[in-house]
Amino acid sequence: MNYLKNISISIGFIIFSLIILILFTTILNYFNIIGSSLCNTLKLLTPIISLFIGGFYIGRNSNQKGWLEGLKLSIIFLIILILFQYLAFDNKFEVKNILYYIIISISCVFGSIIGINKKRERNN
Repeated sequence: MNYLKNISISIGFIIFSLIILILFTTILNYFNIIGSSLCNTLKLLTPIISLFIGGFYIGRNSNQKGWLEGLKLSIIFLIILILFQYLAFDNKFEVKNILYYIIISISCVFGSIIGINKKRERNN
């Protein structure tokens, strides 16, 4: 039950940080503070940063290997993302999406590795 709680809180952190970062990017773009090329770059970086934050949280609260916890979290989130993207928006399958999903997964794994290392430093 504790593991399910950690996963749900991590997914909550991911969704909350996604909403905040998207809102921030939208406001900056609406008032023409940033250009369209920077806005497109931020649209690509937002999920990477959000999954890093979620991976950091799950790594900090886990007792197992950090990379495995981050991989599990990224797989859960990617399944949700793929289902939403292909069923709701009816997008076509492209190879560049696989590369993007791999980058997102690596970001989450690195976040959980750093999170579990910070936990060990705090305990020592």
